[in-house]
Amino acid sequence: MTEMRPFPDQDAGARPPRGPHVLIIGGGASGVMMAAHLLSRPDTGFRVTIVEGRHMLGCGVAYSTTDPDHLLNTRVHNMSGFADRPHHFLDWLRVRPEGEGVTEQCFVGRATYGAYMASLLEPWSGDGSDGRLRCVRKTCVRLRDVPEGVAATLDDGQVLSGDMAVLATGHVQPAPDPEGALSGPWSDPRPVDPDDRIVIVGSGLTMVDCVLSMLKSGHRGPILSISRRGLLPRDHAPTRPLPIDLTDLPLGAPMSVLTQWLRRRARAAERMGGTWRDAVDGVRPHVRHLWRALPPAERARFLRHAATWWDIHRHRIPPASAAVVAGALRSGQLVLQRGHFLTAEVDAEGSRCVTFRPRGDVAATRISAARIIDCRGIRRDPERNATPLIADLLASGQGRIDPLRISLDVTAECEVIARNGAPSRRIYAIGPAARAAFWEITAVPDIRDQVARLADAMAAGTTSTVPR
Repeated sequence: MTEMRPFPDQDAGARPPRGPHVLIIGGGASGVMMAAHLLSRPDTGFRVTIVEGRHMLGCGVAYSTTDPDHLLNTRVHNMSGFADRPHHFLDWLRVRPEGEGVTEQCFVGRATYGAYMASLLEPWSGDGSDGRLRCVRKTCVRLRDVPEGVAATLDDGQVLSGDMAVLATGHVQPAPDPEGALSGPWSDPRPVDPDDRIVIVGSGLTMVDCVLSMLKSGHRGPILSISRRGLLPRDHAPTRPLPIDLTDLPLGAPMSVLTQWLRRRARAAERMGGTWRDAVDGVRPHVRHLWRALPPAERARFLRHAATWWDIHRHRIPPASAAVVAGALRSGQLVLQRGHFLTAEVDAEGSRCVTFRPRGDVAATRISAARIIDCRGIRRDPERNATPLIADLLASGQGRIDPLRISLDVTAECEVIARNGAPSRRIYAIGPAARAAFWEITAVPDIRDQVARLADAMAAGTTSTVPR
């Protein structure tokens, strides 16, 4: 993988070409794709500084795993970093040892994809580069829109100046449990006896990853997954996405109408010899239009009643992963418990205990476990779990949380909206940080389209609105 490169001495070497300077806060997949799309427009002369606290570019949370059984949930053919170069990822794989025998229909390891993401910046890195890319291995704690552009304060007190800034901060991460009873899925290195009970709160994609890792490590004890509906992500199968045009969609219709419409499409796909997957994949490119056309009350209704169902059908798992999980369910080692998670705590004897209310019961149930893992996914209050940067952005009034508390409030053009309702002309948000405006903006195909549109808009504005 490509390592973070230190921010070079401003007085050393050739002076970089003068062009609009964009600060990208976050060096995961969203930030790296944003940088690559800007830098690949040489006619604009964009300069990019990526600020990232991790030691690797392109990985973020999703692609930092080292477990080879943690696979991408999308086939190779749809994971290029550039929509206009659909075979870019496959071509990169084919010249590497891990790409031997890989076809465009394969699911490859997420760690491999993290290396691919980092490689997107190689044309502008190292000896012989044109000096337009710089990387700072620090954490941004403050961002301000100032008269001359933007100013980013880092955790060491350094201040970086730019013409524009893009927040690519990724998914909201849960605040650490002060009691230490609730572990993050990747943050607890303490060994567990292979016969001990493990409780996982959540039953989505992260839970699947945890189960795969535990079983691979030889865990024999019971694994209890607690979630409101006890639903697992569906598995992938060959698809032929229905040709659905934007004009075919019932934009702005109530959720009940949208649900009926999608079910009719799924039945039509089945009559043609396909599956419901063809309907879901046919709708996927238009989700942002459907979401933006929904009135606020209907968006809230979707979150309460339909979001989980959509997620398990839209964000599917590879057949190999599904087979392992199905085997654990058949053997009884993995149990899905429908219920409401209440608390996780450490009792007086030092044991971890989880309390939940099984669905349909009035009384709560309390059980002990060697480990209680928080896999509740990405829908977390972005203010309660805010990083210092986001907390400062909110406190200063330069940003606000959307009414449904999904993410920062942004416009359709990715402009961050201030507390007073004014969109910023210099501070943007992409990827999961902008989820409230687009809903489906967590998968690579959606993010690469978003960053391409934003890069186009930035390039179009360089002659009039961006200082040079």
